[in-house]
Amino acid sequence: MSRTRNRLRAVLSLLAVSARGATTEGSGRRGLSAWPAPQEPGMEYQDAVRMLNTLQTNASYLEQAKRRRGDPPKQLEAMELFLARSGLQVEDLDQLNIIHVTGTKGKGSTCAFTEHILRNYGLKTGFFSSPHLVQVRERIRINGQPISRELFTKHFWRLYHQLEKTKDGSCVSMPSYFRFLTLMAFHVFLQEKVDLAVVEVGIGGAYDCTNIVRKPVVCGVTSLGLDHTSLLGDTVEKIAWQKGGIFKPGIPAFTVLQPEGPLAVLRERAQQISCPLYLCPPLEALEEGGPPLTLGLEGEHQRSNAALAMQLAHCWLWKQEHQALGELKTSGLSVPGQLPLAPVFQPTSHMRRGLQDTEWLGRTQVLRRGPLTWYLDGAHTTSSVQACVRWFCQALQRNQRPLSGPQVRVLLFNSTGDRDPAALLKLLQPCQFDYAVFCPNLTEVSSPGSADQQNFTVTLDQVLIRCLEHKQHWSRLAEEQASPALWSPPQPGGTAPLLLAPRSPHPCSASSLVFSCVSHALQWISQGRDPIFQPPSPLRGLLAHPTASGGAGILQEAGAIHVLVTGSLHLVGSVLKLLEPSLSQ
Repeated sequence: MSRTRNRLRAVLSLLAVSARGATTEGSGRRGLSAWPAPQEPGMEYQDAVRMLNTLQTNASYLEQAKRRRGDPPKQLEAMELFLARSGLQVEDLDQLNIIHVTGTKGKGSTCAFTEHILRNYGLKTGFFSSPHLVQVRERIRINGQPISRELFTKHFWRLYHQLEKTKDGSCVSMPSYFRFLTLMAFHVFLQEKVDLAVVEVGIGGAYDCTNIVRKPVVCGVTSLGLDHTSLLGDTVEKIAWQKGGIFKPGIPAFTVLQPEGPLAVLRERAQQISCPLYLCPPLEALEEGGPPLTLGLEGEHQRSNAALAMQLAHCWLWKQEHQALGELKTSGLSVPGQLPLAPVFQPTSHMRRGLQDTEWLGRTQVLRRGPLTWYLDGAHTTSSVQACVRWFCQALQRNQRPLSGPQVRVLLFNSTGDRDPAALLKLLQPCQFDYAVFCPNLTEVSSPGSADQQNFTVTLDQVLIRCLEHKQHWSRLAEEQASPALWSPPQPGGTAPLLLAPRSPHPCSASSLVFSCVSHALQWISQGRDPIFQPPSPLRGLLAHPTASGGAGILQEAGAIHVLVTGSLHLVGSVLKLLEPSLSQ
């Protein structure tokens, strides 16, 4: 470890990034939240967030917990006890008319589509999602908007003091970070008297703390794949078993088309639980006989998410109007050996407008700033990165413009947890990047920023060493792949790979750099040419490394700079915090 740490510090010192922080002796013993918090008047919201952050699991305890995980069903029992101590019973949650959504990729986008459709009917909506990008209050939304700082602060302290008041020697006094926010969301939605709540599962489904909900109105399962394998299992079939754990007796559930193995597991789970499970027809089936549906989120893969959202919204509306009629009427069709097909219906104007107006930051999001175009997508699994690559390549072709200088492509990447960074980076090779930039999900290394983005679960040394490993993976891939334009990852469903036209490489083609924080990375990439992101002063010595200095000249003269930010939603959030300052206000 000491040898790796020394190599890391050598690389960072060559780049002259963060004279404070990464090169400070003993930084490895400090968590990312260890930086001193700014003390300013009127920071009650930040005080609440800092207290919330104390409920995060620290890095050493997290490792111990992985080695000796307790009985998963008891986790739900513990959540029910916390709910009771907070002053609610499980039956109280029935009032929320919940739409419960799980899956590996696309569940946040699906929830956003669903919420926006139903809000267009004049309904008051609640929406609980994770993770947040910039501010933690993004996780709890009323009518599509994050709850205000005042409302967050009020409900946080009310819940915190109630749990403190009811603790005794026989139980843990406080729930963990995510459990606390889940409890808080339920309290907010009940207090605000929402007509419905769209609830996104955190991890898995069966033992996720959101699964204390006993009587949702409808459930949904988005595309399945490998993620959180240390918690959920190392095959898609094991993960499907976990996801199917949100099914409830007699409550309709919908899934998008899945590979045969996990689809069979979902079908078996539904039969065991006596849950009517339906397969969503493609969005094209709902477009027959009418104009095509326009989506507010870019990317072909969003059509699958939109198709599921349409079924969830349609079912929710149908059940509110026809509670006494029993089971949902379906198309009467089924795919042999699979599931009955969900209804095919004519989308209403409310549904069309809801899909078209949906916004979901950090997912296939494009920001155009002078010569810079930022492409933001929090893809972090193999299947979602494949979808991200297809979207990025198509977006590049759409965004061609007359050039007054060279066109440069930059990758800004990080990955966290138990993801396989080498596999994800290999999938990104066909994009033919001129530079790959790696940095932690840390906005600033020399100051803490806001409490919203503090993270106790890793140390500074750990994240910087991981970035160095990313750089090494990228360099090996560049050596192995002499002609990236001739290679493409396999596409699901047998679709033809999307190839970009071969490009003439710049002198530093396929070069890679490590920076110690997002701010430093953005300063190098943008070279002062982003009209909104203007750091107070340029970093001295940032160009000390030959690759950094040579690349700076190319970026300064480029006619267009296309930057893909991906690999982690937390990375995307840190980038948005700097590129869109209004999100922090």
